[in-house]
Amino acid sequence: MPAMTQRLFGATAALVVMLAGLPAQAQSQDQGDRTIEQYACKDVMRDSGANRDVAIAFLHGYLLGKSGSSKFNLDKIRAQTDAFIDRCLDNPNEKAEQAMLAVKK
Repeated sequence: MPAMTQRLFGATAALVVMLAGLPAQAQSQDQGDRTIEQYACKDVMRDSGANRDVAIAFLHGYLLGKSGSSKFNLDKIRAQTDAFIDRCLDNPNEKAEQAMLAVKK
């Protein structure tokens, strides 16, 4: 398995574990199921370090998968990550998915 795929898999697994630990009030009433659309920038930005990295990597991977492509450029992902963080700091109530889509254009 290529190193980037292993990292993305690890990041996704870590995000699942992180999301499972959310307080009950943050979870929906249907067995804790969540949707990407429920996360605002402030939810991602409240985390720090590895947890934030995992959430951002998950967004990149989610949108890559949603696009139907498997091709990506690490330099572009790094620049998009920086732009995403800046955008979220300026717009904490924006949906995280929409903020990431905006910086990927």
